[in-house]
Amino acid sequence: MTLPPPAPAPNDHTSRRTALKLGLLGLAGAGTPALGLVPRGFSHGVASGEPGPDRVLLWTRFPASQDTTIKWEMAEDDAFTRIAAHGEATASPANDCCVKVWAKGLKPGRWYNYRFIAPNGIKSVIGRTRTLPVGKVAKFRMAVFSCSNLGFGFFNAYAHAVQAGEFDLAVHLGDYFYEYKRGDYPSDKQALPGREAPPDEAVTLEGYRDRFRTYRSDPDLQRLHQALPMVAMWDDHETSNDTWKNGAENHDASEGDWATRKALSEKVYREWMPVSDDYYTGYEIGRLATLFKLESRHLARSEQLDMLGVVAKAAPGEAEKALAVFRDGAWRAPDRTLLGAKQEAWLARSLGASVKAGKPWQVLGQEVVMGQVLMADKIFETMPADSPAWLKSRIAGNVAAGHAGVPINMDSWDGYPAARNRLYRASLNAGANLVVLSGDSHNAWAFDHEFKGHRVGVEMGGHSVTSPGYEGSVRWMQPGDLARETMTRNPLLKWADMSQRGYMAIELTPSSATSEWRFMTTVRQQGTALAGVKRMTVLAGQRKYSV
Repeated sequence: MTLPPPAPAPNDHTSRRTALKLGLLGLAGAGTPALGLVPRGFSHGVASGEPGPDRVLLWTRFPASQDTTIKWEMAEDDAFTRIAAHGEATASPANDCCVKVWAKGLKPGRWYNYRFIAPNGIKSVIGRTRTLPVGKVAKFRMAVFSCSNLGFGFFNAYAHAVQAGEFDLAVHLGDYFYEYKRGDYPSDKQALPGREAPPDEAVTLEGYRDRFRTYRSDPDLQRLHQALPMVAMWDDHETSNDTWKNGAENHDASEGDWATRKALSEKVYREWMPVSDDYYTGYEIGRLATLFKLESRHLARSEQLDMLGVVAKAAPGEAEKALAVFRDGAWRAPDRTLLGAKQEAWLARSLGASVKAGKPWQVLGQEVVMGQVLMADKIFETMPADSPAWLKSRIAGNVAAGHAGVPINMDSWDGYPAARNRLYRASLNAGANLVVLSGDSHNAWAFDHEFKGHRVGVEMGGHSVTSPGYEGSVRWMQPGDLARETMTRNPLLKWADMSQRGYMAIELTPSSATSEWRFMTTVRQQGTALAGVKRMTVLAGQRKYSV
């Protein structure tokens, strides 16, 4: 397989012709095994991440029963005659035979080719990566993903992003895999044959490793990692559903000590992903933007509140009063946090430094939806009469909470309003132009953010790669009607899609930031056809979406 020469200018973009030359498309389109033909020994392809102006982190895996020395090379040309960096690294069973190594001394804003070489001379597939630019940047494009559940369908979003050949960076906002045992999520009925998860829930060291081995065997995910550097962060399912600092909804005492489970999941994530050991950090995109990677699960997150439990425990006729007490007490408590004081202080300083450096965009890469979502009354009013009592009770509780000013999702920033307000203040004090990237919800959202009458910025909420969304819980409403009613109930929500899968194509320029939500035709069959797109833009300094 041949690769194109490095880009002639710091900010050019790969063309479809280049993608074809890379061998990333194949004649049959998405899912073709061109990249799946991994050389024997290098079992899961190659990957890169953590790009800087002069370095990038490289990854591969070489299974063996003992420590094995692996050579690596990074070149400016496809024939590997102009070597930019090289060295050796160790594939050790102690790290599931994963290899991670920094390639340093590189030039900014450049495409490079890289490969690994085993002791017997076998070479890995050739990967392609890019350093971050410095100075003036005319355009920077990111493919942004979240919530990729193997059992619900094919990773066509990954395939389309590679086929498009127009991105400088991939960003994964979490739920890269799901921890559930086979048959839980998806159920056996929902699961796509041939894409089954491992039989047991990921709890142990071997369980988390097996989950990665399964997911990283997917050819479209391998393609994505081979073609683009990635900035990645975990959300909850890389450990357990609704993870917080000291526990998770999907963890109990029968599964052992929580701190041990959390530590094992982190170890395996860092073995298998092209990420550093930093929980949170920033990436400087020349004089154009700072991309911040936040951590909102393991370090400091307070436990999620049980809002529906408050409603359920209220005496007859007392739900409104109980919700008011909840709203003014536990929900608004100033000590509740997602990031923790240390990370909040770092982010406030870093936002200020980015603005002082003259960068027009401060981009938050983080896991959960930040905009407020109150449930629309119509959702309850249109419920079929024969709906299950438990579902009626749940929807009625959410609507009642909305009347009290309490939103639906206690696992998102909506469950931590004091923490959100602190972030808003930090952004306003810095004079930042905030662009919030979020995942987790499985649906697509475009929010304006305001605080006490001041514009803070916008949110580009990403829909899932495969996981089903809100539309699966409110089946009696058409997705379009559900989106419209939700927007009417929440004026800062400027647009939403409640039913489609795909990814976000985000473009930053000195004058604008644009998200193009790309919707795949299907995830139940392989293919890269789009059902449609939605574009929304914010102009620099406006801190709200353009009409």
